[in-house]
Amino acid sequence: MRIRVVDAFADRPFGGNPAGVCLLEAGNWPDDAWLQAVAAEMKHAETAFAKPAPDGEADWDLRWFTPVKEAVLCGHATLATVHAMASDGLVAGKVSFATLSGVLLAKVEDGWITLDFPVNRPIATAVPAGLADALGTEPEAVYLTGELRDLLAVLPGEQAVRDLAPDLAAVALITRREGIRGLTVTAPSAEHDFISRFFAPASGIPEDPVTGSAHTGLAPYWTERLGRDELVGYQASARGGVVRVTSAGDRVYLKGQAVTVLDGELLV
Repeated sequence: MRIRVVDAFADRPFGGNPAGVCLLEAGNWPDDAWLQAVAAEMKHAETAFAKPAPDGEADWDLRWFTPVKEAVLCGHATLATVHAMASDGLVAGKVSFATLSGVLLAKVEDGWITLDFPVNRPIATAVPAGLADALGTEPEAVYLTGELRDLLAVLPGEQAVRDLAPDLAAVALITRREGIRGLTVTAPSAEHDFISRFFAPASGIPEDPVTGSAHTGLAPYWTERLGRDELVGYQASARGGVVRVTSAGDRVYLKGQAVTVLDGELLV
C-alpha cells in the first residue's frame, strides 16, 4: 500500500507541516486500530486516510489521526491529501471530502490549494486557571474557538510569540481539564498580518509546525481586529509556514502550497 509524506503550507522541502497521506481503495474503512497504528508509526502531527466515497455525498471520505487519537478537523493533512491526489491525476479543479467536520471542499489552481473550511468564531472567555503560569506570561485576552474548542490566547507582541517556551505538561493538564483540543497563541506581525503558534500536547502534538484548522479561529479574530477579509498569517514554529486566509461569513478559505518529500510502500 502506497504511503507518502507531504510538507503542507510549504513551497520547498522540509518546511511547513509534514503529514502522512494514504489513499485507499474504495470499500469499507480498515479497522480503526490499524489506522491509529499507522499514524503512531508515522509520528507526524496527523496522518490522513482517504478513500472514494460510496454514497455521493462527497467525492472522497477523509479521516485524520494524530499519533494518539482521531482528529475532528485538520487543515494541513487535508491540503497534503489534495496535493497527493492532484499529483496522481485524481483531481483537477474542485474536490469534496466527507469528514467528521462535515463536507469540506478544496480547489487546485496554478500550484496552489484552497481549502473551504467551517469558521470557528472566537468567543471571549475567562483565562483558565494556571494558563499564565504555563505560558510564562499574562495573555492580553483569551478566546474559545467555536466547535473546534481551541484556546486562543492573544499576546502583547510578535517577539512574545516567538520567544514563548510554555510548560507543555501544564498545557496538557489545562486542555484536558477544560475539554479543549489545543492552545493557539497569536499577536500582530511586522512582516505578515499576524503570527501564531499552536500546542496540543494532550493530543500527542507538543508543538504543531503549521496548523490549518487553527486558522479557522485566527482568521475571524484578525479580520475583525484589522478590518480586512484577506490576510496572511505566519506560524512561527521551528519549520515555519505561511497560511493565506480569507474570511467569508461562516466559512474560512485557507490557501497554501505543498511538496512531496517521501513516497513509499507500507508493507503491513
